[in-house]
Amino acid sequence: MANRSWGGRFERDLDKKAAQFSASVDVDKRLAPQDIRGSIAHVRMLGERGIIPAEEVRRIIRGLEAIGLEVEQGRFHWDSAKEDVHMNIEAALIDKIGEVGGKLHTGRSRNDQVVTDMRLWTREACHFTGSRVAELLAVLAVRSAGAIDILLPGYTHLQRAQPIRLAHHLLAWCEMLERDRDRLFDAAKRMNLSPLGSGALATTTYEIDRRATAKELGFDGITRNSLDAVADRDFLIESVAALVNCAVHMSRISEELVLWSSQEFGFIKMSDAFTTGSSMMPQKKNPDMAELVRGKSGRVAGHLVALIVLLKGLPLAYNRDLQEDKPATFDAFDTVNACLEILAGSIATAEFNSERMRAALAKGFIEATELADYLAVRGVPFRKAHEIVGRLVRLASKQGKHLSRLTLEELRAEHEGFSTDVYRALDPETAVERRRIAGGPARARVKKEIAALRKRLQRSGIDVDRTAARFGAKVSRPD
Repeated sequence: MANRSWGGRFERDLDKKAAQFSASVDVDKRLAPQDIRGSIAHVRMLGERGIIPAEEVRRIIRGLEAIGLEVEQGRFHWDSAKEDVHMNIEAALIDKIGEVGGKLHTGRSRNDQVVTDMRLWTREACHFTGSRVAELLAVLAVRSAGAIDILLPGYTHLQRAQPIRLAHHLLAWCEMLERDRDRLFDAAKRMNLSPLGSGALATTTYEIDRRATAKELGFDGITRNSLDAVADRDFLIESVAALVNCAVHMSRISEELVLWSSQEFGFIKMSDAFTTGSSMMPQKKNPDMAELVRGKSGRVAGHLVALIVLLKGLPLAYNRDLQEDKPATFDAFDTVNACLEILAGSIATAEFNSERMRAALAKGFIEATELADYLAVRGVPFRKAHEIVGRLVRLASKQGKHLSRLTLEELRAEHEGFSTDVYRALDPETAVERRRIAGGPARARVKKEIAALRKRLQRSGIDVDRTAARFGAKVSRPD
């Protein structure tokens, strides 16, 4: 049997196996800083409202601060028999200052206490992970600046499609990641209401001041309904969903790194610092870090599913099932943070093979669209131009030629609108520069987008060059 840390209602101790099964302190002790902050705000408010004498409030706060220091220094003894982080801290407080420590829980339940802790922790975690996303963005901003003049094929269906700038491709990754960061910040903003004072489910008869504790804890306000406040964890679902989006985007980036570093592509050479060898094949240099980032995205998605399934059948208000929200949430944030750091290092130190990328433009008839556009701007309906160029691709394919190697006579045999200037239109650089509308890959557009990205990062407090250099990126600026 296990001794109960609370509860005069019971005649028997809790079964030892049941106590082990229900203990959560090994996981939720991570909430200790938030728990202590919330407790200090709560007891200070109790003193201000005259519910607890001022001297007792001072003793409780000093005791909590001492426990906080022990936790920070790794000297605090966690006892699984006391079930969770809350009971461990409260028991330690009573040991330090006597029975007056038991007054800390006046007008409060573990139900509103734990959800307050989780909101505080997750709010901070969203901002921390958002800053890690910004670091990866800084790396990409610097690498984009050094890749403006590198051309490579853009792909659809993993088939060569049209020429683009490498910088334009890297900026596409940035667009994904910036939305991920914004989603995390949005989630942090939406959850920023204090549930403290909701009690177990129906508030309390004490004349507490919920707005005072909310203000001290940095909340924007208080929750409006006590039942909802203690019962729902949608703020965790929203936060972890944002993490899943980020993990999926990192997985897609990693997939391209894996493809590009293969001998078949040869577009990129990953640093030795972020690759591994084979236990059997001496020649291998495997992009394992990118593969692991790709693989861990499934783990993060699994945590989201776990949270959704956890909540979907729960009646109001609090149910012990909600104890299981923490492992999923903590690991989702930990995993995404680790992936962001590894991906930043991998991209910062990778070498782009500009010659191999440029050579890939010579195969796959990626200049075909330029040929169709050439006719279209001269009045040929695009669908007809598409058909004409399709026949020219078939001809060039049979002859083993590029479209640019077809003679003017061969081109004009399909349509008389072709003139000698058609060959300039088939040059990849010309093709890219013609796409100078907003969002396009023309050099001026790409430079403008890099500058705008840098400004956005700098406004959020990121020193772009210094951050990128910390991950090993060589800082360069476009002409």
